[in-house]
Amino acid sequence: MITDIQKASLLKRVAAGIFDGILLCILAVGFAWLLTSAMDYDGNSAKLLDSKRQYEQAYGVSFDITQEQYDALSEAERANYDAASKACNADPAVQQTFNLLYNIILLSITFSILLAVAVLEFFIPLILKNGQTVGKKIFSIGLIRVDSVQLTTLQLFVRSILGKYTIELMIPVYLILMMFVGMPVGAIGVFIIGAIVLAQIILLIVTPTNSMIHDKMAGTVAVDLASQMVFRTTQDLIAYKAKIHAEQAARSNYK
Repeated sequence: MITDIQKASLLKRVAAGIFDGILLCILAVGFAWLLTSAMDYDGNSAKLLDSKRQYEQAYGVSFDITQEQYDALSEAERANYDAASKACNADPAVQQTFNLLYNIILLSITFSILLAVAVLEFFIPLILKNGQTVGKKIFSIGLIRVDSVQLTTLQLFVRSILGKYTIELMIPVYLILMMFVGMPVGAIGVFIIGAIVLAQIILLIVTPTNSMIHDKMAGTVAVDLASQMVFRTTQDLIAYKAKIHAEQAARSNYK
């Protein structure tokens, strides 16, 4: 039937996704640079380094050593190193600067990715219409509702911000960041990330529209715009179906 969903091929979707992913990374890095510059990351980083250098000079040690180098120190040298490290970490000014840097990094990652996703996955599709990102535009892929009607702004928001950004990107990013700084997420974090990836694969394989989490949340589907009929409203779809039905009935009566 002419109003049936004309799913975009997996190859096209992957190609468009790779292209959009590259643009997303470029934008996110650019926004991160702007945000860290605005929050004076470099200045605070230099301040933290100066504080550490003062303790290095006071104790005659270097904090920039590997575990192997530390193990090779004599007992007295290790005790001196540990005392320097403990004194440095206990310094309120050092702690304050370190916490500030951590918050700057966290905020920069959060908002740089948010801004990149908002631009590429929300605002640009609003301008190009039919939910098209730059990559989708190149490969003639669009997004519609599962009933062949144009998706709404709310659906696009749910798909891009709640689906892609919140669940598919930031949950794994936060968990990886927490593991990187040594927070006790361990096996639970790995399990959650694995569960998200597995859910994406299962949904892609078993759903009739080969949709992933963001599309299932928003009720959207990726289609080949070259062959897909897209209706502006539900009323337009109903009217079109009524017209087709009337034409078929007229031909049947004529025969």
